[in-house]
Amino acid sequence: MIEVYIDGASAGNPGPSGIGIYIKKNGFSESYSIPLDCLSNHEAEFMALIKALEICRGHSYSIISVRSDSSLVVDAMEKEFTRNKKYAQLLDTALYLAKFFDLFFIKWIPSKENKKADELAKKAIQKIKSKPNEA
Repeated sequence: MIEVYIDGASAGNPGPSGIGIYIKKNGFSESYSIPLDCLSNHEAEFMALIKALEICRGHSYSIISVRSDSSLVVDAMEKEFTRNKKYAQLLDTALYLAKFFDLFFIKWIPSKENKKADELAKKAIQKIKSKPNEA
C-alpha cells in the first residue's frame, strides 16, 4: 500500500498558495512542492488531494492511503458531500479520481504527523514569493 501525505497552505485567506505531497512506498519516498494561484486554505487542501490522486494514478498505483490534517477534506471525501458549494466541484473531481484505484483510503491525522507535507506546502508558497514580479 502507498502512503500519501498531503497538505495545502495559503499566505492569506485567500492568498498565494501551495501544496505539499509526500509519498511513501516500500522504503522509497517522493516529495512534491507545487505553487498554486491565489486560493483559500481549504481550496489548497482540496487541490493537494486532487494533485496527489493525479500523481498516484500516473504511477499506476492501485492501493493508496491518503493522510491529511484537513478534517474538512477528509469528512467531505468520506461523506461524498460538502455543504459549501464553493468546494463542490473540487470534491467532485477528487471523488472521480479516487474511483481509478482498486482501494482508496483517506484518514485524518494530527498536524504533528503531517510535518513533511506541511513543509513542502510552505516551500511552494516561498517559491511564489521569491519570484520577481513580472511586468
